[in-house]
This record gives sequence, structure tokens and C-alpha cells, in this order.
Amino acid sequence: MDVALVTGTSSGIGLAVARRLVELDYTVYGYARDHGKVVFRHDRYHPVVCDITDTRALLKRTEALLEETGGLKILVNNAGIGYFGPHAAMAPDRIERMVRTNLVAPMILTRATLRCLEQSRGFIVNIASTAALNPGSHGAAYGATKAGLHQFGQALFSEVRKSGVRVVTLYPDMTRTPFYDETDFEPGDAPDTHITPECVADAVAQAVDQREGTVITQIVIKPQRTQVVHKRPPRNNQS
Repeated sequence: MDVALVTGTSSGIGLAVARRLVELDYTVYGYARDHGKVVFRHDRYHPVVCDITDTRALLKRTEALLEETGGLKILVNNAGIGYFGPHAAMAPDRIERMVRTNLVAPMILTRATLRCLEQSRGFIVNIASTAALNPGSHGAAYGATKAGLHQFGQALFSEVRKSGVRVVTLYPDMTRTPFYDETDFEPGDAPDTHITPECVADAVAQAVDQREGTVITQIVIKPQRTQVVHKRPPRNNQS
């Protein structure tokens, strides 16, 4: 049974990807800090409590997982976080958290699993963002982390392609997930103004279903129309 490791499976894209890979008969291990809200249960899905920004814990847990499974076919670097606003007002700890989650952790986890993926001639799937290709205002640091992940994926494929490892980078546009719970904007409600986590999961499935020797290295996923909805600030109740 082939094994997949997916980060950020507590909700949204990561959970949808885990479900889709289980449907494709993979045994899936999902990393997240908190699985409390996950309602997905399956014999081939194994939630793992892991804070990917804690490098020592990440390496220790991954070493144990690889020893337990004996191999790995797919790594999906999905976990991500975004804070938005003028860069001059961005708190330094938020910048650091984005860099550690969106860029440092995927690079470290890829290094930790690369030998196993070379042995299996497997896949590394990085979930970036269209912000990596078309950065916008009020998202400089977030866009920079995703651009770094984009560059990492392209360079890594050049480095490991002879070993048989396939490296794929996905660039989803605005997706209806809890990612926007803490932001002051969100994608539109109409079906053609956002994409769904399942859309991204289907793209992952397509990427890992290619014949040996063919690699889809980049997939950009966009809604038909662009609509950004700015949330109204909560009203202050005064007695």
C-alpha cells in the first residue's frame, strides 16, 4: 500500500487532499496541530499531531513515521497561513510565522523525506498560491513566502528529476476555506467567484496519476470571475 503524507489536514485544502488520496487507495498520514474539528474517519487515514514550525519535533515525528511505514510515495506540503495589511504595520511575529509555516517547514520536511521519495520514485506536491505569480498589495510577506515555495519547487525538480522524483507546484486562487476566517476579506459566494478545496484535491490527483516519465510541474487554478468581498467590521455594542 503506497503511503502519502499531507500537512495541514485539520480543514480546507489539506483535508480535501487527504480524502482524495484515500479514495485513490493511498494510506494517508495527516499533520496538523489540532485535529479536533476533523470529522473524516477512515482506516487508511491517520491524523498526526505535529506543529510543523517546531523543527526538532517535525524531524523527530517524521523520522518515526518513515520508520513505521517503511517508505513514502507522496509528500504534499499544504499547510499555510496568511496575514494581510500594510507591510509597515505587519507585526514581526506574524511575518516570522508565515515564513516558518509557508516556506521553512516545506523545505525541511522535503529534505527529511527525500531519500524515501527517491527510492519510491515518488511525488512532492507543493501547494503555493497565485500570489506567488501575481503578488498584490497588502500581502507582500505572504506573497514572498509563496514565491519562495514556487522557486524552491522549480529548482528542486531540476536537482532531483534524474532520480525519478516528480515535483509539482499548485497555485490555487481564492478558495473557500477557513483560511479567510481571520482576514477582513474573502472570496465571493457565487460558484464562479471562488474555487473549492475539492478542486485543488482533484488537481493533486491529476498530477500524481501521470505515466512514468511524464510530469505536470505546475498547475494554476482560478475561478471564472474574480470577486473579493470586504467584510464589514463588527459593530460595537454600547449600553
